[in-house]
This record gives sequence, structure tokens and C-alpha cells, in this order.
Amino acid sequence: MTEPLLKIENLNKTFQSNKGFVQALNNIQLQVKEGEFITVIGPSGCGKSTLLKIIAGLDVQYNGDVRLGGQSIKGPGIDKGFIFQEPRLFPWLTVEKNIAADLSLRDSEVRKKVDELIELVRLEGFQKSYPRELSGGMAQRVAIARALLRNPKVLLLDEPFGALDAFTRTHMQEVLIDIWQKNKTTMIFVTHDIDEAIYLGNRVVILKPRPGAIRNIVSIDLPLPRKKTTTSFQQLRLKVLNEFERIEELELIDSSGI
Repeated sequence: MTEPLLKIENLNKTFQSNKGFVQALNNIQLQVKEGEFITVIGPSGCGKSTLLKIIAGLDVQYNGDVRLGGQSIKGPGIDKGFIFQEPRLFPWLTVEKNIAADLSLRDSEVRKKVDELIELVRLEGFQKSYPRELSGGMAQRVAIARALLRNPKVLLLDEPFGALDAFTRTHMQEVLIDIWQKNKTTMIFVTHDIDEAIYLGNRVVILKPRPGAIRNIVSIDLPLPRKKTTTSFQQLRLKVLNEFERIEELELIDSSGI
């Protein structure tokens, strides 16, 4: 049996606040196979971004075991790409130089890879453009290309389309699916949007809050490309919505002390 690319066991994360210690994540157990597209969804405060930062190695203060490719995650590294909610591009660099980041475009291999990524994220003709000349969706495509430059084992995306308008967001979902199909990069995508989670993911990980824990994992067996108006898509949407309603019921019970 093939070992999972990402293996999370008994993950617990606690923060210290003015009111004492707060448990952000409780006993997270998750395995992700190479080439999977996992979406993570849950109410605000359930620890979605915290989980992503731990996988990225940006937060190493936790209890439990988190392994990527069989190795414990000790900190950030080129084997993990991270896309934030905003593109975080260098405003003084062109698109191609933002993608190359600290590598020189004079290196023929880097030049070739950057050109391939520009084509992959559909930015042909914008190589010499600056961030101020790009739309929000185009800027996020540059950020995705930059994260893919060093062929990471996993690409982590923290609500990257949250600030985009509905039309651009739908287009970016299509672009990301195209990138995933062509590049075969393992992706873990955090979102607040149920339709987005189902549209993109092979599996949807549903988190509940206080403390953050996995409520359920829903497999998405719809063929690509997907249509959000189909009966099968709407049935899966109802299944995820029912999980959210159950979370709300449990929250009310906990708050009432029943």
C-alpha cells in the first residue's frame, strides 16, 4: 500500500490569549494522497488557516505528528508552496520577475520554467507587465505560478479567491482546475464557499469550531469539468449543508449547557 504524501496524526494546537489557553485544533487526523485536491471548509474560527499554516511549516508550536513525504515538517521549505488571500507580489518587478523571485531569468532552465508557467496560468503577453497593471485574478495567477516554480510537493491555498468578484472567482476556479489537471500538484485549498469546495475538491474536509476538529470528510466523485447546476452537484451541496446545520445545532446545545 502506497504511503500518503501528507500524514497528520493526533494534531492539537493551543493558543494563549488574555482569557487563558484556547484550543484551536483538536485531534486532527488526515491523510492526503499524492495528486489529490483537498478542500477545507468550516465556520469562522474553526482553525482552517491554522491547519494550513502548520502544514506549511509556518507554525511549529503544536502537539502531534505532521509529515510530508515521510518527513516531519520542521519549518517552511521549497517542498511547500503557499498562496495567501492576497497575491503579495513585488510591485517593482514585472510578472516574469515576480514568478522567478530570487532566481535569475538569465539561467536558461529558469527562463524555460517561467515561460511554461506563464502559459500554464494563462498570462501570455503579460510577461513585462507590473502588478499595478493586472486585475486581481491575474495577480493571483502570478502568485500561483511563483509558488509552482520549484515544483513543490504540495500547494497550500488560503482563500485565494475570497476578494474577487463572482465572475472572476468562477474563472479562477476553472484556471486552477486546469493547472491541477496539467501539473498533477497535490493541492489543499481553504475556502468559506461550499460550492467552491465541491467544485474544486476530490474530498471536502468539514471542520467544526471550538475547538477545531474534523466533523466529516465528503468524497466528491463528480467527473470534470463540473457543473454547479446538475442534480448530482446539488445533492452533494445539500449533504455538506446538512453537516453545517448539525454543527450549528451542536453549538446551540453547547452554549445552552444542555
